[in-house]
Amino acid sequence: MLRIQKVIIFMDIASAEMTKYTANAMLATKISFMNEISNICERVGADVNKVRLGIGSDKRIGFSFIYPGCGYGGSCFPKDVQALIKTSEAFGYKTKILNAVEEVNQSQKYIIPEKVEKRFGEDLNGKTFAVWGLAFKPDTDDMRQAAAITIIKELTKRGAKVKAYDPKAEQEAQECYLKDNDNVIYLDSKYEALKEADAMILATEWKEFKAPDFIEMKKLLKQPVIFDGRNQYDAERMDELGFEYYQIGVAK
Repeated sequence: MLRIQKVIIFMDIASAEMTKYTANAMLATKISFMNEISNICERVGADVNKVRLGIGSDKRIGFSFIYPGCGYGGSCFPKDVQALIKTSEAFGYKTKILNAVEEVNQSQKYIIPEKVEKRFGEDLNGKTFAVWGLAFKPDTDDMRQAAAITIIKELTKRGAKVKAYDPKAEQEAQECYLKDNDNVIYLDSKYEALKEADAMILATEWKEFKAPDFIEMKKLLKQPVIFDGRNQYDAERMDELGFEYYQIGVAK
């Protein structure tokens, strides 16, 4: 019989509050650290996916929260990191690591637009991009501080059109975060969004995006170009299928 033990720890209020903030700040730190490493990997010619496998096999580190990507969002991680920074300042202490965690995360959200600009040029007038995923993570319609917001705003600012698809967050995008952006249209399926698009951008790692029909994707896209903000696909297979495939933390 499987028994699940739940640990209850009693402590003072200040320590309990710090425990909650510290837990989320630690996880956010792991994400930003891995994103920092991914940026170094691209410059030195290493593959961050292999680096992740290497360090994750060390039991002292493990695989939890060491996946590179285009930045974290939501309410908890950004809010709790910022809360610790502000609380520290109020008590006369300037954080160094937490400020860096926040800075890395904000800059990471611009990585995909920078890759698109490098590939297609600064002027994106006449270009259309399919964006898969709007929510900050799978299985939610929450778009608070989602990487997709920054990606879409940066692309449309450069003149591009965006065809977006998300299983749950379309209404949230239309009514709140991208409501004034006339260069974004929303589609009812991931494949519909690909039609006549110059490239696909994966911003959220929904399950339905993990094993798509690549042959169908290649037919629908104007050219077989994918910018993967979550490193979901196998680079060797993508190359065999004839895709121009851009990942986080891998030089191209």
